[in-house]
Amino acid sequence: MSKLPLERILQGQGFGTRKACRRLIEAGEVAIDGATVRDQHAVFETSGLEFEVFGEQWRYRSHVYLALHKPANFECSRKPSHHPGVLSLLPEQFAWRDVQPVGRLDHDTTGLLLMSDDGAFIHAQSSPKRHLPKVYVATTHDAVTPALVDLLLAGVQMHDEPAPLAALSCRQIAAHQLEIVLEQGKYHQVKRMLAAAGNHCSALCRTAIGGLALAELGLAEGEWCYLDEAQQALLAPSGV
Repeated sequence: MSKLPLERILQGQGFGTRKACRRLIEAGEVAIDGATVRDQHAVFETSGLEFEVFGEQWRYRSHVYLALHKPANFECSRKPSHHPGVLSLLPEQFAWRDVQPVGRLDHDTTGLLLMSDDGAFIHAQSSPKRHLPKVYVATTHDAVTPALVDLLLAGVQMHDEPAPLAALSCRQIAAHQLEIVLEQGKYHQVKRMLAAAGNHCSALCRTAIGGLALAELGLAEGEWCYLDEAQQALLAPSGV
């Protein structure tokens, strides 16, 4: 249990500086249980707290865990250089509370992207020791062949890797598409593996991380959702 003054609650939830939050309260833009609260020092229990700002409903969260269906031509960076950043797809409150992408997808890669303001969660999910399988659907320039699938399963040698890298699983799903499952998380790994195997990746979508599948979240491109505890549990490696 934790009790905090209203201005600190708003600040911690990403509604700006303490001064800006104080102004929101004084202007009558904040309500709790349907009643406007104008006292910035009013103390509330944060557990399960729901409040309104500008008439929009929010629930207090000590940390946020999000899934985003990333569209193409968005950068996984807080300081994008050539394309809009993925944070522009989220409410601005999340930028204030330092929400960050968990790992990266290339600007032209679509699919499931995790985001959070929990540093321990970000570190754990990004660790190369985690061995969490990630599922991708790759569209290839040349037609997929059984030989290509066999080669990706056996392992391909890339010029900057000490040993061949192999897919955990790989299967053809269309004439120019395959589903490939990896756990290493190397830089541009799917694209580089396909290039090393003599093909070219023309489009790439990440469809699952661990047991969390994009299709089951029901998100269209550009949409996001909070992850509940059960969904977060799907992000643990098997046996953990």
